[in-house]
Amino acid sequence: MIGRSEEYAKMFELEGQLWWYRSLHERVETALLNQFGNRRDMRVLDAGCGTGGMLEFLRKRGYTDLRGIDGSDDAVTFCYERGLSVTKVDLKYLADFEPKTQYDAIICNDVFCYFTGLELPPLLAALAHRLKPDGVLITNNNAFNSFRGQHDIAVGILRRFVLADFTPLMPAAGLQISQSIYWSFLLSPLILAMRQWQRLGLALGWQTTETAKSDVYLPSAWLNETLYRVSHTEQKLFARTPFGSSLLMVLKKSQ
Repeated sequence: MIGRSEEYAKMFELEGQLWWYRSLHERVETALLNQFGNRRDMRVLDAGCGTGGMLEFLRKRGYTDLRGIDGSDDAVTFCYERGLSVTKVDLKYLADFEPKTQYDAIICNDVFCYFTGLELPPLLAALAHRLKPDGVLITNNNAFNSFRGQHDIAVGILRRFVLADFTPLMPAAGLQISQSIYWSFLLSPLILAMRQWQRLGLALGWQTTETAKSDVYLPSAWLNETLYRVSHTEQKLFARTPFGSSLLMVLKKSQ
């Protein structure tokens, strides 16, 4: 998404409010709690931190050792506005950045979709190299090609994933999949319908790739809260689901 200043501005404004971001942030914190309990002093890196919404959420929850990196000047500038410790780093060259520094937890949300099949394995290996032996890599990813729509075009998403895409990549990276879940399962019919409508609009010329807009916008207050409540309830009800617009994984170093 580097170079799309208007999308970073929307992200910065809405990350603390939009139902999807709120749900994602809570899922990541749950993964941290499952691994570290009530500790708040572990070293956490957000790799591809965007405008810092995840880091800001964790800071408000009492986490004290937080750092972010991102390759976008826009993203880093917005993070500075939040008073966050963030460094500009192109993740394609992560292997060269502070190679001896390790973290208890690394978060890497909706980043892999911008990497080609040749670029992703080195990124996974570089992330694994920065994990402490008992650390965790928490990563959310765009899932299932059926959910492709204007959003993908607007933010430059190259690919979507299913769990089977990651399984063969883990041994070479020195990682193993500890947990995985597709989410927005309960809202999948609604999201699919919206994305199919977007694709129809593109096919019929009602929209163009140049005018495509992302799904980062705030619906009415009641609808935003309803969507959040549905997503929150889903997290409480299901440990695994077969389908969803996102895939959250918790990765650990191979033993």
